[in-house]
Amino acid sequence: MTAQNPASINPELLNETEALEAQDGVDTIKSQKLWRRKEKKRDNTENVQVPRSMQPSKATRTITMVALIAIALYFLLPVWWLFVQTTKSYSQMLNTNTLWFADGNHIIDNIKEVFTYDGGDFPWWVGNSLFYSITTAIIGTLVSLACGYAFAKFRFPGKKTLMGMIMLGMLLPAALLTIPLFFFFSWLGITNTVWSIIIPCSVSPFGVFLAIIYCTTVPDEMIEAARIDGASEIRIFFTLVMRILSPAVVTIALFIFVGTWNNFLLPLVMLRGKSLLPVTLGLYTWQNYKAEILTSQVLTGSALGVIPVVFLFLALQRYWRAGLAQGSVKS
Repeated sequence: MTAQNPASINPELLNETEALEAQDGVDTIKSQKLWRRKEKKRDNTENVQVPRSMQPSKATRTITMVALIAIALYFLLPVWWLFVQTTKSYSQMLNTNTLWFADGNHIIDNIKEVFTYDGGDFPWWVGNSLFYSITTAIIGTLVSLACGYAFAKFRFPGKKTLMGMIMLGMLLPAALLTIPLFFFFSWLGITNTVWSIIIPCSVSPFGVFLAIIYCTTVPDEMIEAARIDGASEIRIFFTLVMRILSPAVVTIALFIFVGTWNNFLLPLVMLRGKSLLPVTLGLYTWQNYKAEILTSQVLTGSALGVIPVVFLFLALQRYWRAGLAQGSVKS
């Protein structure tokens, strides 16, 4: 294969190529200048000084800082106390400073005792709590988003009445409905089953309320364009709305997950027998229905039971923080 003679190349083609390369260089320079202007404008915006008249006084800043520190201590002090107690034996809990460590660390012994005591029920209870919480989070999030999407984007008879019922459901405490639910589920014959926990915890009026706020941020034009393209309402909901509201999905799911994980009264009323108990109720049976003193095991089990929730919040904080802010602005 012979190389092409440079002299035989069309000069017009060379001129055109050079012109295109020169134009690309000019476009690149323009893009860089535009980017620098935007960065400079953003820096100037971030460095804008708040007028002195709008700045809080020194006394206000001091009071606010003291209040925030007090609130932080109020929430963190019990967690610190629980962590310290897990490192002690029962006698050390009674005879040493409750907010500081004692001589000798017994946390490994306490954890072993928790996982092996009474035939190793604690891991089973944790598994039950995970099953209840994950199942209700998935079902409850789908139900809440579907209801919120319907309220935000559709018109139908009785919409205001149903909205009022949802608001009423948010105001009613869950404990008020536990006994009526027990009689109703007893009539259906589903008490002492997983359904007596999953069904009530999957219905969240607060989740529906959040979903309504989030769904109002979905542009109507985007939904109309999908309908014109022939997409069904189910396809629009699952492939369009759910993807746009992914931070909201995580936020609602976390609320339902934590609510189910911490639920105590509903399992206490609905369940009989330790095979279906969640971790909260299982630790309660150790504390109240045993002849032995199990304070160390109960406190260590409580500390271990917090770990899945803390891990979930830390792993998904980028999504639920964005979800909390997403519903605050309407497009």
